[in-house]
Amino acid sequence: MAIWLLFFFALALALPVLSVLGAWLALDATAWAQWQHLLDTVLPGYAAQTALLALGVGLGTLVVGGASAALVSLFEFRGRRFWDVALLLPMAMPAYVAAYAYTDALQFSGPLQTALRETYGWQGALWGDVRSLPGAVVLFVACLYPYVYLLTRTALAERAAPLMEAARLLGASLPRRVLEVAMPLARPALAAGVMLALMETLADYGVGSYFGLSTLSTGIYKAWLVQNDRFAAAQLASVLLAVVVLCLVAERRAQARLRFAQVRAAAPGGGRQPLHGAFALLAHLLLAVPLLLGFVLPVLVLLRMVWLEAKYGELEQPWVRFFDAAGNSLQLALLGALLTLLVALLLSAAQRLSPGRGGVRQRAVAAANALVGLGYAVPGAVIAIGLLLPLVWLRDFWPGLTVWITGTVAGLLMAYMVRFSGVALQTVQSGYARVPLTLDDSARLLGLTGGRLWWSVHRPLLQRSALAAALLVFVDVMKELPATLVLRPFDSDTLAVSAYQLARDERLAEAALPALAIVLVGLLPVLLLWRAMRLR
Repeated sequence: MAIWLLFFFALALALPVLSVLGAWLALDATAWAQWQHLLDTVLPGYAAQTALLALGVGLGTLVVGGASAALVSLFEFRGRRFWDVALLLPMAMPAYVAAYAYTDALQFSGPLQTALRETYGWQGALWGDVRSLPGAVVLFVACLYPYVYLLTRTALAERAAPLMEAARLLGASLPRRVLEVAMPLARPALAAGVMLALMETLADYGVGSYFGLSTLSTGIYKAWLVQNDRFAAAQLASVLLAVVVLCLVAERRAQARLRFAQVRAAAPGGGRQPLHGAFALLAHLLLAVPLLLGFVLPVLVLLRMVWLEAKYGELEQPWVRFFDAAGNSLQLALLGALLTLLVALLLSAAQRLSPGRGGVRQRAVAAANALVGLGYAVPGAVIAIGLLLPLVWLRDFWPGLTVWITGTVAGLLMAYMVRFSGVALQTVQSGYARVPLTLDDSARLLGLTGGRLWWSVHRPLLQRSALAAALLVFVDVMKELPATLVLRPFDSDTLAVSAYQLARDERLAEAALPALAIVLVGLLPVLLLWRAMRLR
């Protein structure tokens, strides 16, 4: 009975996706005419700009992430270990936060253009507006290349070096060893990293809205909030969902193609090509560019904005608003982390403890895990529309339901559980993978079954994985913008929403404080990842 309750609960978490897809079943002649109107007017523009953005980000992250991973994994030079860790730092920088920082720094009245005009006597704008499609591509590449870097580095480390050494002994030149031996080994990892970066790009709303881009994500909000057209919003959400599912399938196929053979472990630095002099300097310069663009420069700009606001601005009101938003973010992040962790522990334990491989109960648990895991690939815009659509359909039959979900903490937590339970589930399951089944067999011989087995054997061994899962969800909730923007309670902003609204109102100096707080919180999983890499 408990297994089926978990399955139906997981089905409830998949409700936003199902409601978006089910919206097509309720279309009448008028709705089909609206769909035809979308096809004739805005949808081609949304699709074209989304495709151009995805193409630019895909190529950019492929080049930057792949080249960075190759330099760190295949070459030996002084300072390599520093870059090995430092290149992960842009993972802590949400793209919409970097957008606020670069807009302030590069706009006509910003410090850079002002200093150049005063120094050289130049007149007028020195370059175009950073808030454009090329600017968005550069921002996403600078913030998302670590996905490609991390997976490619893992594929190359400890495996490419011995193979390159063997190729060198066979007389292959250095370019040939890199291009024909090392990089083909990392091809599935490169594809998987690019797909992850594309899913983050497609799910973004902050950069697209702030830069005035006409993407599928911004079109969903425009249809729902501006035009008050729920069918158009559902149709656009279904198109975005289809694109994201294609990326997810491609990423899963790339991950499935990852194959590793046991090779002779190389000595530290063995097989890496040493770099000295000008070549080492060039390597440092190439690795410094993405780190500077994706983390260092935005942080410096945000710190400068906070310092100027503290020195010349009105301190009381921004600080009051900041602490209110920080308190709301902390409360939601803690509740979201606890709820998603509970879901992950229940589903993982049910999968581990359910008897019989391939039975009906086992298949039900596997289906529940798949339903919950799908949520992380679904953009926040789709989740928000998917939660609101059933309320529109049911408000005539159950008016009180709208009161409980719309503009309440309960609705937000539901969205967070849909969006981030997959993160917690994957992390907890990775912890279970390190718990051998022989421990379960031994415990059962001693009379421990069911809940007693989990509490006495699994719980102590899963503590670190559970803590890591809660931390990852905590940070993701702190950074989440699209669903929070639509579903949050009235006059109850989070750090992400506060930074977005202040930046939208061109109050960038005030937006810097909550944006910087989001970045500092985002450093937590980066430090956790660095520690795991060091232990490995």
